[in-house]
Amino acid sequence: MIKTDILIIGAGPTGLFAVFEAGLLKLKCHLIDALAEPGGQCSEIYPKKPIYDIPGYPEILAGDLTKKLLEQSKQFEPGFTLGERAETIEKQVDGSFVVTTNKGTKHSAPVVAIAGGLGSFEPRKPAIKNLSDYEDRGVAYIIKDPEVYRNKRVVIAGGGDSALDWTIFLSEVASNVTLIHRRTEFRGALDSVEKVQALKDNGNIDLITPAEVKGLYGKSKLDSISYSVLNEQEKHIKTDAFIPLFGLSPKLGPISNWGLEIDKNAIKVNNSLDYQTNIPGIFAIGDVNIYPGKLKLILCGFHEATLMCQAAYKIINPGKRLVLRYTTVTGIDGFDGTRKEATKSVVKSID
Repeated sequence: MIKTDILIIGAGPTGLFAVFEAGLLKLKCHLIDALAEPGGQCSEIYPKKPIYDIPGYPEILAGDLTKKLLEQSKQFEPGFTLGERAETIEKQVDGSFVVTTNKGTKHSAPVVAIAGGLGSFEPRKPAIKNLSDYEDRGVAYIIKDPEVYRNKRVVIAGGGDSALDWTIFLSEVASNVTLIHRRTEFRGALDSVEKVQALKDNGNIDLITPAEVKGLYGKSKLDSISYSVLNEQEKHIKTDAFIPLFGLSPKLGPISNWGLEIDKNAIKVNNSLDYQTNIPGIFAIGDVNIYPGKLKLILCGFHEATLMCQAAYKIINPGKRLVLRYTTVTGIDGFDGTRKEATKSVVKSID
């Protein structure tokens, strides 16, 4: 039995930052993740994708963000159960929880924080008859290493942030990038839309809207695609790669059977207080939760993790006064009163 203070299900950015916030409160964390390495989607799906909305980083690659978060949290020595999926949860007489993985590993903690991101997921695939014939032979649904497309001809399909971001990024890597979207309007960030339009106006990419990819062609590997604009006759483009980026189809998996209140494949939480679920002692933070005004941003997950840890402290230490100390004054190790150079303390009581 692995015992800890906070059991975190999901080792993505939100789960990793929760380790740091818990560590400041002298709470130990253990993380469970079905992936073999920590980092969640940032490491597994798009490690080379640039992220622009992390405070202090005008731009940082998703994989590098994971490395920074691991470096930040390692001082608090979190435990990891990787390559295993959280399968069942049982509430004990003393109010604690026992979570068992699909491989039988048992974990015990008074607080459980579900930080599973989108959960298990599969890419949404376009309805192209012979699409599967070219998977791993020119067709890809995620981009792990953009260098694969160095000096290649690339066609991207989609109208969301991923399609826009990768079009911008690959415009400096591939020999030619074509973005095809079935509408003239895009669902992504306005700034990204403007950048794509500027790339098109300057002749750096080809933009075809409203249009849809209809067919894939090639013998041993993908050689070309066909597309149609509205109901016009199909046209062909020579290409080395076709990347349809239509998002992911998320599934909560076994967590959906834990008695939690679910809405739109996400876990409902009380966002007016601490992101606790309908089961006391179980929290949901990051993309896995839902509440009025929810934004699926890593930045928001960090905020939710911070408040969750404050609430977890009160559950683990009932009746004990919690004092908020500022790291700018005490430093990290100053939280236990041992840092000699911390000459003063700025504190604020939390009711």
